[in-house]
Amino acid sequence: MATRGGERSAHFPRIEKKYGKPVAFWLKQLASLPSDKYADHMEFLRERHGFSREHANALIMFNRGSTSSKRHADPKQYLSTLDAKKVKTVKAIFKAVQTKYPKLELVMAWNQPMLTTGTAYVIGVSVSKNHITLNPFSKAVMDEFRTKLAAYDPLKHTFKVPVDWKVDVGLLQRLAKARLAEITK
Repeated sequence: MATRGGERSAHFPRIEKKYGKPVAFWLKQLASLPSDKYADHMEFLRERHGFSREHANALIMFNRGSTSSKRHADPKQYLSTLDAKKVKTVKAIFKAVQTKYPKLELVMAWNQPMLTTGTAYVIGVSVSKNHITLNPFSKAVMDEFRTKLAAYDPLKHTFKVPVDWKVDVGLLQRLAKARLAEITK
């Protein structure tokens, strides 16, 4: 697993060990390909050389000058990219959960803000143009709350709320409680 910092180079020691050649060799191979399309580079590494998607992506993106997958330094910086209505809703979502569970830590993972306990995710959000997606990181929790989430377009692992959602504090706290109970089993 890569480092929490999102540095693509964190994959390099495992790439060298698993595929038997130095990273410089693979970067040279990518540079010599006739196409510079991502899909062609991915196919070259995965189909011809057996790379995992994660390792291939790390090399391809590093080769393109993207040394880190990290887009936001912290939740505050992430929120600074949103309009005021979305910021208000996201803050209210996290406040609702952290009021009852103050030891949960707000972190960035997969370029999205999430509440964690140790290394386990409790709830995260992803902001889109027309809605906010919430993820309790558990299909079992989603299944348990599916009828209560019916108004929020529940999917397998997530549900959507409007960007100007009047936050249902009780619902979010019950979701967090169920997820925490699952984590501590």
